[in-house]
Amino acid sequence: MTIATPERYAEMLDAARRGGYAYPAINVTSSQTLNAALKGFADAESDGIIQISVGGAAYVSGIGVNDRVTGSLALAAFAHEVAAKYPNITIALHTDHCAKQYLDEWVRPLLAHEADQVARGQEPTFQSHMWDGSTVPLKENLDIAEELLDKSQKAHTVLEIEIGAVGGEEDGHSAEINEKLYSTPEDGLEVARRLGLGERGRYMAAFTFGNVHGAYKPGVVKLRPSLLGDIQARAARAVAEGELPSAAGMVYFPNGKPFELVFHGGSGSRPEEIAEAVSYGVIKMNIDTDTQYAFTRPIADHVFENYDKVLKIDGEVGEKKFYDPRSWGRKAEDSMSARVVEACRQLGSAGKALK
Repeated sequence: MTIATPERYAEMLDAARRGGYAYPAINVTSSQTLNAALKGFADAESDGIIQISVGGAAYVSGIGVNDRVTGSLALAAFAHEVAAKYPNITIALHTDHCAKQYLDEWVRPLLAHEADQVARGQEPTFQSHMWDGSTVPLKENLDIAEELLDKSQKAHTVLEIEIGAVGGEEDGHSAEINEKLYSTPEDGLEVARRLGLGERGRYMAAFTFGNVHGAYKPGVVKLRPSLLGDIQARAARAVAEGELPSAAGMVYFPNGKPFELVFHGGSGSRPEEIAEAVSYGVIKMNIDTDTQYAFTRPIADHVFENYDKVLKIDGEVGEKKFYDPRSWGRKAEDSMSARVVEACRQLGSAGKALK
């Protein structure tokens, strides 16, 4: 298996829920970073998720095109071809962090395209899409989530939603580091009331517990993973006590955890914080900042170490083999692949590729 079918993706998510582990979701911005992620998953013998952000999608299309749908479909087509050479792992493709202003030019057209694919008996290009409603009021967030969940059902894809704000900056989308970064159990209950707990369609929820995008020194980010446990417990109790009658008796919650959770803004988190979050039902953890650095660091080393070969200095001609993009590109790809392996081991997905 290579790129997941909807059924295979469901198996992946079910396996993570039952097994108490999470998949790294690796952001990519090019064919080379995609190749690095694929190799990393294969080296770790792990299934995984490869995702493209709102800025990454436009970037992949080229500066002369600058179109998110074009970039997304082009990268996905490349992924389908290359992933076929990795038959022992399963990879899901995901679009990441679509804020309200980008819905009409990105995720809604992709969902319409995939619904048309399904209607013609084909598999959808992507396996999941994220709606980032973190900057709008909860009611509006869930109004849009309901609409997108219905569209996701028709497209045979999984919806990811974000409840609460993630601090820091991601593709021009930013939030302050303050108390708004913490979701509440009542937020979780409202999500369950509006979207169900699987009976209306499958979705993943990124509740916030102090998450911050980007890289920060120790002490800046105050994660409270126990909030995820509180949110899970409140929703489970609501089902048991009849507050959510639509879910009672209809949906099985592996390990007693109703929500399939996503961890955003985890770069630089302590291993014990990551492990605690996974213990509360996180099955997907976004990784971008760390893999960006892993990719770029060897390039910087290469340039500094071969300064007079990469550049034409004092009338010299340099050395082509040192400024050939392949010379530094291979180093970058190897480094990023190794960081993906590290993520798989840390999240517990290494060695657990579905057979």
